[in-house]
Amino acid sequence: MKDYRLFMIDLDGTVYRGKETVESGVRFVHRLIEHNKDYLFLTNNTTRTPQMVVDKLKGHGVDTDISHVYTPSMATVSYILAHNHKKKIGVYIIGEIGLWTEILKHPEFELNEKDPDYVIVGMDKDLTYHKVRVASNAIRNGATFIGTNADMNLPAEGELIPGNGAQCAFVAASSSVEPLYIGKPESIIVNMALDKMGYTKEDTLLVGDNYNTDIKAGFNSDVDQLLTLTGVTQKEDIQGKRQPTILVNNLDELKL
Repeated sequence: MKDYRLFMIDLDGTVYRGKETVESGVRFVHRLIEHNKDYLFLTNNTTRTPQMVVDKLKGHGVDTDISHVYTPSMATVSYILAHNHKKKIGVYIIGEIGLWTEILKHPEFELNEKDPDYVIVGMDKDLTYHKVRVASNAIRNGATFIGTNADMNLPAEGELIPGNGAQCAFVAASSSVEPLYIGKPESIIVNMALDKMGYTKEDTLLVGDNYNTDIKAGFNSDVDQLLTLTGVTQKEDIQGKRQPTILVNNLDELKL
């Protein structure tokens, strides 16, 4: 294996599965720390703040801090600030605490339902018709439509529940405008994370369990990928498809 300097690590299916700990994933993170390898937890989840992610990881045996967490909420803020130089940027937000907290801690943003510059849609388990109506009207009137990630479904308590991609599809159908997606598998979040950490693509390995998000994020951003078969994707799912750089049954198999 190449001597990678930065490991971008997915969470659900890689380090834990819901409330269940993926022990090989936890041992892998411990080995990275022991070998003085840098790492960043790269999640598509916008419902948690970075501190909430840190707290959840602690419950699974991983002690870390918010400097090692990167979310689509954070990448969305960085993307907008890099592409907009207005003193005040009007936003209409659909989402939960992780998205709201990240956006509104930046003084450049202000809430605006009437004529926002951006409509930002993240996972919202309290999505209402009113929210979709406001978002759709704003987009038709010229607001830029951003989706934090395109996950159509999420595993939860033994079932698949609608994900943010399904919510964005509702808004897109109503507004006749497709969103710009930020999270995996898009390259935007990977490039923003590389900027945050100060590493090159050649230095980096993207580690995850989901071919359609984690591994394709690596393809789309020219970053090497490792697929672990501890979560969503199994070996038969990728037969005949482009293969990841590294494939393991679990992360105990990866030698540093």
